[in-house]
Amino acid sequence: MLPTHQQQIRALIAQAIQALGAEASAIVLERPKVAAHGDVATTVAMALGKALKKNPREVASAIVQALSCHPDAAGLIEAAEVAGPGFINLRLTASAKHEAIRQSLREGDGFGQSSAHAGEPVLLEFVSANPTGPLHLGHARQAALGDALAHLLSSQGYQVTREFYYNDAGVQIDTLARSVQARARQALGQDVPFPDDGYQGDYIAEIAREFLAGKTQTARDGEPVKASGQVDDLDSIRRFAVAYLRHEQDTDLAALGLAFDNFYLESSLYAQGRVEQAVQAMMRSGYTYEADGALWLKSTAIPGADGACDDKDRVMRKQDGSYTYFVPDVAYHLAKWERGFKLAINIQGADHHGTIARVRAGLQAASAALGLDVALGYPQYLLHKMLKVTRGGAEVKMSKRAGTYVTLRDLIDWVGVDATRFFLVSRKPDTEFTFDVDLALSQSEDNPVYYVQYAHARICSVLREAAERFGPFDASEANALDLSPLASDKALGLATHLAAWPDALRLAAAERAPHQICFYLKDLAAHLHAFYNAERVLVDEPAPRHARLALLCATAQVLRNGLRLLGVSAPERM
Repeated sequence: MLPTHQQQIRALIAQAIQALGAEASAIVLERPKVAAHGDVATTVAMALGKALKKNPREVASAIVQALSCHPDAAGLIEAAEVAGPGFINLRLTASAKHEAIRQSLREGDGFGQSSAHAGEPVLLEFVSANPTGPLHLGHARQAALGDALAHLLSSQGYQVTREFYYNDAGVQIDTLARSVQARARQALGQDVPFPDDGYQGDYIAEIAREFLAGKTQTARDGEPVKASGQVDDLDSIRRFAVAYLRHEQDTDLAALGLAFDNFYLESSLYAQGRVEQAVQAMMRSGYTYEADGALWLKSTAIPGADGACDDKDRVMRKQDGSYTYFVPDVAYHLAKWERGFKLAINIQGADHHGTIARVRAGLQAASAALGLDVALGYPQYLLHKMLKVTRGGAEVKMSKRAGTYVTLRDLIDWVGVDATRFFLVSRKPDTEFTFDVDLALSQSEDNPVYYVQYAHARICSVLREAAERFGPFDASEANALDLSPLASDKALGLATHLAAWPDALRLAAAERAPHQICFYLKDLAAHLHAFYNAERVLVDEPAPRHARLALLCATAQVLRNGLRLLGVSAPERM
């Protein structure tokens, strides 16, 4: 149901409630689970029964009577009835359902979008891979989820910044440098062992060869890094290897059609003194103490938004003077807040669950000392579980190039960008699922991306045939069209689903749930195919033909809008 219709129905019910001498509180409208029960349902009478000291069915009957008599309901509500202990079920008129067709064609790409959060800045951080190897399946899932969520939030008016945080400092970078150095020495014929904790995979040998050749490498936002070619120059190896892998990650993300607005380096937090500033702030807060030669955060004494505290205190600075990994995270999120991002969302793997409480506790301690007033529950987290890949009925566990895992590039090479994006977003983030390569390549209704794209291509095919037989159809004249021939259950069912698009967008954005868009699009495609199979579109009589073509054009528009949010194409031919 269109948002404007929801507002009108709430206003009509509110007037009816006021006429009964009661206050109209929040009026919740829901879609009945059983289609035979109507288009809209509300339990408002059941809540009012106690306040009015009346039987809820009596209250519901009074509201229904008021709706039936109200002149503003005439073109909107076809029937209203009381069901069960006091439910109110409403049926919308056909003309009200047709309005979704007109609105879709009028607003085009903007249909369903909202300005409810216009101009509100939000920082969306995702992928944020260590520059130590190719992007793996977890990064792939984050990339698809993050970009889809960015589009969703933008559709509600948010001013979205996509940010990639590079963990370019710490032990893992040293391990990368030593791994490349060992392969470089071996390439020169030196008999040296490979580090036990070294990174495996052909890509390490590739970097070593490029380094020995004195090549230059540049990441998208970085300065060119020229390899010295000297195998003993570990610092040059480190800088070249990081630049090489950052460039590769940039290339893979670009192949997925993803572009970040900003890259933030962990090393910059140390260079700018932000890590030390965060530590000093936490110490001034009174929530730190020293024990066993280490500095600890008393995170068990800092409640979160739900009132719960961390399950144990956390080491901030180890005995050797180095900081544990959550400390720069605190500094990074203080920087996010100071940059004006009062809403920040991190998309990370489920293995980061244990870090949430300590990062938030550190933020509360530091922000209190700095006078920043960082909100409880900041930042928000969207955690996802891992996935596995199957091909030919067997699990694919590794890529030759990466050595130990399947990469984002593998998926793109196997099934293409569209299937990669759609499949990676098609499940709720906190559920595990299997990426079936064979299914993603199949041309059948079991393949969800093919099923949805085929719906769009089928409409385009009909429109081409219509143009050949009857001349071009001008969908922009939809407001002037007579849509009354769209009276069948299949036609009205499709129009009703189109009307649900704005709400689907709003809810998916509010719940940070891009997978809901996949579900909506699959249902829309099913409604389209059911309508197409039930009714001939290209009939000789102009009135029904034009009405059905308008319905198809509106459906194609919503399919395009939804697929665009997911970063998936809407082909005109398949």
